[in-house]
Amino acid sequence: MNKKFWHILWKVVGNKYFLGLVVFAVWIIFFDQNNLIDRNETRKRLYQLKQDTMFYRDKIREEKEKINQLQTSPANLEKFAREQYMMKAPDEDLFVILKKDKAK
Repeated sequence: MNKKFWHILWKVVGNKYFLGLVVFAVWIIFFDQNNLIDRNETRKRLYQLKQDTMFYRDKIREEKEKINQLQTSPANLEKFAREQYMMKAPDEDLFVILKKDKAK
């Protein structure tokens, strides 16, 4: 049984077509210009870039909505200036309250 197994295995491994197939597979996987390892990394990078594209498209859409709101309503423009840039009217006082970090 054991001798028969090794004899059959040697016939398969010693076959020139099998050896050619193994060499071709190793070449394609590791050494070719477009090898499978690089293609897999490129596919991962492409997926990440598509995710980034979707994220930035959503951000652009949100920012366009904000710009549209600021351009159409003076009340929204005043609210934005007060919240983001701490602007105030000439006759008011502005108090900024800072919270202490509990981690210190």
